[in-house]
Amino acid sequence: MEFFDFDNLHTSKPIHYSTMKKYIYLSIFLVSVMTISCSPRVMTTVINKYEPLDFKADVIVLGLNDQVPNEAELLGEIKVGDSGFSTKCTYEDVITLSKMEAMKIGGNVLKITKHNLPSAMGSSCHRIQAKILKLEDISNMNLTKEEEIIPNADFAILNIYRYGGTGALVGYDIYLGDEVLGRVVNNYKSSVKVAKFGLNTVWARTEAKEELPIDIEKGRQYYIRCKVGMGAFVGRPILELIDSKTGKYEFESFKAKHQ
Repeated sequence: MEFFDFDNLHTSKPIHYSTMKKYIYLSIFLVSVMTISCSPRVMTTVINKYEPLDFKADVIVLGLNDQVPNEAELLGEIKVGDSGFSTKCTYEDVITLSKMEAMKIGGNVLKITKHNLPSAMGSSCHRIQAKILKLEDISNMNLTKEEEIIPNADFAILNIYRYGGTGALVGYDIYLGDEVLGRVVNNYKSSVKVAKFGLNTVWARTEAKEELPIDIEKGRQYYIRCKVGMGAFVGRPILELIDSKTGKYEFESFKAKHQ
């Protein structure tokens, strides 16, 4: 069997079927290598296992400072690291991968034991180690709640954090209106009590200004993830309002050098 290049009939030569197969196999191989390379490296050690969980099941994530219930059964441990070419390795990515591995062996709790942050001079990935645990009932765990309420509080709390990554040498002041909340640098987190309720603006400026509208309610906690994005000269600030559940996990998942 032979194939022809119909777009260039005046110069085309027959391509033998076996040659075409080689091209197809080579293409499949290259795509597979690129896909695997983009994903973080996952290593799982299994001590005990149960039936895999349904894909709709919930997996609770316990941060570095969260206590493990005494009745939890240890099923194994997991390490998620940088393959050397990883690109899909944000905190959300590595947690999602870890949850999937836990569900394969029947685990419904992840306890983070180590969290290495991205750095400008090292890996750009989040790298974690975690214990895979099983609890018979996770319905009464407070961490499953989306909102955090501070009883009888006449203030709100803004939890501000920045892991690391690009723009390691770039820091910036973060403001609530005209009030400075802190100086955001790499490996930083701070919890600030505020009493400015209603619609406000959190903002920061380097070579450009970034604004984050936030509707502050009394007695609530908010999580603001800070980054540095590409800019013409020194980079620009990036401010993201993160949902309470994800924000709590991220905020408590690392030990900051700057607070």
